[in-house]
Amino acid sequence: MIATKTSSDFAPSPMPKLLIVESPGKIKKLKAILGSAWDVRASVGHIRQLSNEGNHSLGFEFEDNPPHITCRYIPRDDRAKQTIAQLKTAAEQASEVILASDPDREGEMIAWHLAQVLGLKQPKRVVYQEITDSAVRSAIANPRKIDERLVAAGRCRDCLDKLVGYRGSPLVWQLNNGAKSVGRVQSATLHLVCQREREIQAFVPQNYWSVFVDYAEGFRAFYFGSSQESKDTDEDVTDDAGRSEKVAESTRVLTEAEADRLVQVAREHPHRVQQIEGKQASKKPPAPFTTSTLQQAAGSRLKFSPDRTMQVAQKLYEAGHITYMRTDSVQLSPDFCAAARTWLETHDADNVPNKVSTQRSSKTAQEAHEAIRPTDLSKASADLKQQLSPEEFQLYVLIWMRAIASQCKPAQLRKTRIVIQSGPIQWQAKGQVVVFVGYAKYWKDLSADTELPNLQSGQTLNLTQASHEPKQTQPPPRYAEPKLVQLMERKGIGRPSTYAPTIATLKQRNYVQLLKDKLQPTPLGLEVDEFLGKVLPDLLESDFTAQMEAELDAIAQGKQEWQRYLIGWNQTYFEPALEKASGNLPKPSGTFVSTRQLEKSRTKCLGCGQALSKVPTKKLKKGYFLKCEQGCKAEDGSDLVQFWSERDKKWQTPSSKAETQTTTKLTEYPCPVCGKPLEEYRYLKDGQPKALLRCSEAKTRGDRKHKDAVYFFAKDKWWSPKLGDLKT
Repeated sequence: MIATKTSSDFAPSPMPKLLIVESPGKIKKLKAILGSAWDVRASVGHIRQLSNEGNHSLGFEFEDNPPHITCRYIPRDDRAKQTIAQLKTAAEQASEVILASDPDREGEMIAWHLAQVLGLKQPKRVVYQEITDSAVRSAIANPRKIDERLVAAGRCRDCLDKLVGYRGSPLVWQLNNGAKSVGRVQSATLHLVCQREREIQAFVPQNYWSVFVDYAEGFRAFYFGSSQESKDTDEDVTDDAGRSEKVAESTRVLTEAEADRLVQVAREHPHRVQQIEGKQASKKPPAPFTTSTLQQAAGSRLKFSPDRTMQVAQKLYEAGHITYMRTDSVQLSPDFCAAARTWLETHDADNVPNKVSTQRSSKTAQEAHEAIRPTDLSKASADLKQQLSPEEFQLYVLIWMRAIASQCKPAQLRKTRIVIQSGPIQWQAKGQVVVFVGYAKYWKDLSADTELPNLQSGQTLNLTQASHEPKQTQPPPRYAEPKLVQLMERKGIGRPSTYAPTIATLKQRNYVQLLKDKLQPTPLGLEVDEFLGKVLPDLLESDFTAQMEAELDAIAQGKQEWQRYLIGWNQTYFEPALEKASGNLPKPSGTFVSTRQLEKSRTKCLGCGQALSKVPTKKLKKGYFLKCEQGCKAEDGSDLVQFWSERDKKWQTPSSKAETQTTTKLTEYPCPVCGKPLEEYRYLKDGQPKALLRCSEAKTRGDRKHKDAVYFFAKDKWWSPKLGDLKT
């Protein structure tokens, strides 16, 4: 019997729903959750940015009557253009479009840009803190509108940062030393590093002595002064950036003669226990991770840079293992707290607290967010170790341990303090014993036990040694990257999404360098900071930058109108500050008199005949270019500089605009793909003359085979990365 087709067999397939996320790494996981009825696409981060048009290339204008700001947005690059075109096609073929960019201000901005370019009249926005079946389905079932307040804060931040960067950076270009940029967050952070370096340079060490006594009863005590009044000021403060253990010392004695006298007194007088203090102390569990504390802990315990920490955390989030990793909140969902309690009841019943531990977030934290935590406490570590890379597994374990520790009982400590009298002076010994480990079973941050013997008040002790040890005060340490993140957070410089990129930018700009895992400002960084301190000092102050962040928070909360704020800030502060700075630029010829001495070359300036200076730069293979420090100019008004030509084996000066234009000429070499003559294409890159050989047929140059058939001049010959040396 032949089957006949019904009308339903010819019905068109139902149109899929389109979900747009930020990262391509989430697509596979989301498709597995949502099924074949959904088309999941990625914007690959931001798709648009402010253009470089208009006054000062800002991409926005301050308009009058009424005062407002007009922004012009363009695709970020060619990839973004293609992404926009693909998303438009997908949106046209979808029955519904849902925007699911990340749950923060940046994510809200991306959703807004997507709605703009796709022409969505009533865009649907969903957010979820974790990529799990229940969280994603719940979010899609409860879409909301785009939060225009968060968008306003994001647009204001974009304009503010570009305004500061594009208007402020030309000031540091006057240094003529390779300085590239000024930034609202970047410059304030650089100032912290430079301030610490100047403190180190100005530090004058002082000698002192630590005086101690040892007893046959099995402990050591330190000189405590002659006063019977004392205060125990030791505090156990959790520091995720890491801290060195405190070394037990006496009250500082400033001369060796006084140290000798105290030792003599100790030897001449009997030692009797005067006071014994014992107290039970409780140490609360640490809060679950925020972006800042995760970067600090991963830096101190795993030796990850902030940038690396965020890259690894991103992969864990996209795979559905942890909640969103950019957050400043320490709040945990009730469901997770209940799951953690259940886990503890099963595996560690002694650690179950009477009530759920709560933590207090900072005043600026976005309470709608959660802290960073595992999405499922019960995942077997053996399975995860097989699925994850070593770095991912290490970071996941760190997050898991911190999250479960936050839900445990406090640690219980027994602290003991013994004061001993010997003639007119006193000695002190301190001990600490962990009575109940509590949360520290999972998050190990307690110092080792220091147990003192059981003594009685009035007991006479047997002295075995009285001595002193010379010491010297140490300069403040340079900041490790985790410590700098902690400082940025405490001072209100930047927000969770900016900590890692800011430090990465400082390193890329060659303003700071890592020296034995510590950040040290380079001579260039110190020079830029010193210069900005003269021309734009407010921009370096933490309080000033923190106040700007507070204003952005107010905009995000709907308490401030973003255009009014930015117009007012520019009119009342920034424009006058720039005008004042321009009037205070060092002379002559706008050249900053550098505190750093540049090495002189043997090449003479064509203008004044003086030796040209070597200006360091990472952009050139030679490592530097030559520049006249007398301010000599070329015919076209540009600085008189020279660049090394590897092809011609000599220093060359692009002395006129004509010489900086690109030029082409045909050669006798055939194209290895189509046989047509290769043309020699000359151009400038980073101010240095370059040349390459390519097919003279412009129409075919774009295909893959012709792209591989491009030759560059290196080591006195033409060479292709794909084809090797040019065969003549």
